[in-house]
Amino acid sequence: PQEWEDKRLLLTIDGAAHCAEVFVNGTKLAEHRCGYTAFTVELTGYVEIGADNVIAIRLDSRETLNVPPFGFVVDYMTFGGLTREAYLDVREQTYISDVFVQSRFADDKTVSEQTADADLISRIWLDGNVQNQEYVIRQYLIDESQKLMLAEVPLDQLPKNADRASELKCEISDITKWTLDNPKLYTIRTELLSNKKIIDCKEIKFGFRKAEFKSDGFYLNGQKVRIRGLNRHQSYPYVGYAMPESMQKLDADILKKELGCNAARTSHYPQSHHFIDRCDELGLLVFMEFPGWQHIGNDEWKEQAIVNLKEMITQYRNHTSIILWGVRINESSDDDPFYIRTNEVAHALDDSRQTGGVRAHKKSHLFEDVYTYNDFVHDGTNPGCEPKKKVTSDMQKGYLVSEYNGHMYPTKAYDWEEHRVQHALRHANVLNAVAGEADIAGSFGWCMFDYNTHKDFGSGDRICYHGVMDMFRNPKLASLIYACQQEEEPVLELSSTMDIGEHPGCNRGYTYIFSNADSVRMYKNEKFIKEYRSSDSLYKNLKHGPIVIDDFIGQELHNNEEFSTKQADIIKEALNYVALHGYHFPPRIIAIALRCMLVYHMNPNQAVGLYNKYIGDWGGTSTVYRFEAVKDGKVVKTIVKEPMHSLHMEVKTSAQQLVEKNTYDVAELRISMLDDHNNQLYFYNDPIAIETEGPLEVIGPGVVGFQGGMTGFYVRTIGKAGTAKVHLKSGEAEPITITFDIKTSIND
Repeated sequence: PQEWEDKRLLLTIDGAAHCAEVFVNGTKLAEHRCGYTAFTVELTGYVEIGADNVIAIRLDSRETLNVPPFGFVVDYMTFGGLTREAYLDVREQTYISDVFVQSRFADDKTVSEQTADADLISRIWLDGNVQNQEYVIRQYLIDESQKLMLAEVPLDQLPKNADRASELKCEISDITKWTLDNPKLYTIRTELLSNKKIIDCKEIKFGFRKAEFKSDGFYLNGQKVRIRGLNRHQSYPYVGYAMPESMQKLDADILKKELGCNAARTSHYPQSHHFIDRCDELGLLVFMEFPGWQHIGNDEWKEQAIVNLKEMITQYRNHTSIILWGVRINESSDDDPFYIRTNEVAHALDDSRQTGGVRAHKKSHLFEDVYTYNDFVHDGTNPGCEPKKKVTSDMQKGYLVSEYNGHMYPTKAYDWEEHRVQHALRHANVLNAVAGEADIAGSFGWCMFDYNTHKDFGSGDRICYHGVMDMFRNPKLASLIYACQQEEEPVLELSSTMDIGEHPGCNRGYTYIFSNADSVRMYKNEKFIKEYRSSDSLYKNLKHGPIVIDDFIGQELHNNEEFSTKQADIIKEALNYVALHGYHFPPRIIAIALRCMLVYHMNPNQAVGLYNKYIGDWGGTSTVYRFEAVKDGKVVKTIVKEPMHSLHMEVKTSAQQLVEKNTYDVAELRISMLDDHNNQLYFYNDPIAIETEGPLEVIGPGVVGFQGGMTGFYVRTIGKAGTAKVHLKSGEAEPITITFDIKTSIND
């Protein structure tokens, strides 16, 4: 348009995988060689005002590029294309190109208090001709209750640092700190004025906090916090990296609210600002690292890695949730000159955060502030983690476990029950072990969800089944280990469906209660068996660890059989032992069997009959189990386990109102096949047909298969407003229709 005649035009592309060339009307203006950071191209002078102009972006997505993370095999798909938003800024001739805000508490003695006085330090960069101009910088602190002017200073009165930034320092009283439970964010609004007129402004969401890794752990605002997180890839089925704001933010919600995590690692590259924005809002700590996986390339490759590092830090350093920069190529070998340089670059660009670097080997050369290590020592039978002193020689710096489990025990949603249970217990074992080590800051499990991979990895179908969720963010059993550590939503589930055919020899084996309640009451055929308390868990370092069901009988032998109290007690002990351990008897159980034969004149057939009657359910009527989770004296959740009588679909939709703003919008639909007590039917693997009606379309195929009783898909808007419907049809369950309200702008 003609009104842009005297303006500056800036095209920003948030993500273009992986080597991008930008042309305007056939003229090449720029090249960018990283698919995980943004870049800006100035179009001023190359577009014709008042006429049609063509912007073309050519992408090279081949994995033979001499840029990180390429150069060798990579165990995840890197995809290609425009993976994030692209947008055009129309600016004045002089504008604010960047603002970097930091905070320092005025008195370290008050750092652990909820509120404190603080200094806000802003570094402000302008682009344009600032000579002979009377510019003024004005800054506000804004929250839902006030708009406080912090400063109004002529630009030429502000000191300049070595990086040509103007520095503004403001003292603020009684600021509310950003914490995990109360992630208070303010808006820092910086305005550029000329002749008392605002010609540009920049707003930054910001939280005041102090984050520090010490030799004995991680501290947030002076209080020690055990990091409990998961690694996240930014990928999705069918579309790779390309998902809009709503889906990026949903992953943060799932991590915090469903999985009970307090941290995320962006493995192995910077991820969408929408995801990090939501981490800021939720109080979810972030460990962010620059692109790479094991391979270090030649000098040209390393120079590009340094560029990537600079772009990551300058583009993401205003995010309050980020507590650590990853400045080593993930799982790479030592390269002292390279890593001395990456640390120097990181500290120069952001002196408010520490650095780490993910290793897969011990006693590595340490130039970072935190030794971050992928600890895959646990195999299900040994200790869950290595002590810090066995991994690093520098005991004065922080130590963090950056990965565990994952490829050590891949697990599909439809694997047999005992495999899925072992997967869950491995996560519990590591979390419990890390929590027992006073000088380990915390850990990030590998990983949040299953993901696409190359032919060289995965399970033959080019999927890595390493997640505690499947690709559609449906929870596997292992997810409950994390969900139990949060207190907001009641959790109650068993490690077993209680179907005897799921176990070798029809022995029940170890059955675990997963709950965050104070206690769980167990009933069998409506008769009370036992109340289990959270303190009964053998996982003493976890607030709510798995609890073994060690009694299937209760007082039933005493009430129903003509045994003395002592006889009933010892028979109960022996039968419960067999239920857990099978027919491999230790001396004590052998002694009980001999006593029953010699003293009580019982024969083996009687013992077998009692076992089948009270525990095994073999050859008799199936049993109904009921469990009640009790918190603060009230039943907060109940589950019932018995053979299925009917089935039905349950659909969880991320949103039923979709709004097209800067891009199309997407909703996620997670589908489970459940029995009449809402238990997941792990054996169900039939297909489901998806049909849309109205201005909505399915991302991916119109028929998807259940896997382990669950599946999912995505729908997206198509640029039109109105009412849309999604119809789901499965062979056995009743069909379901979900209605969506679609708007084409936030004001519709």
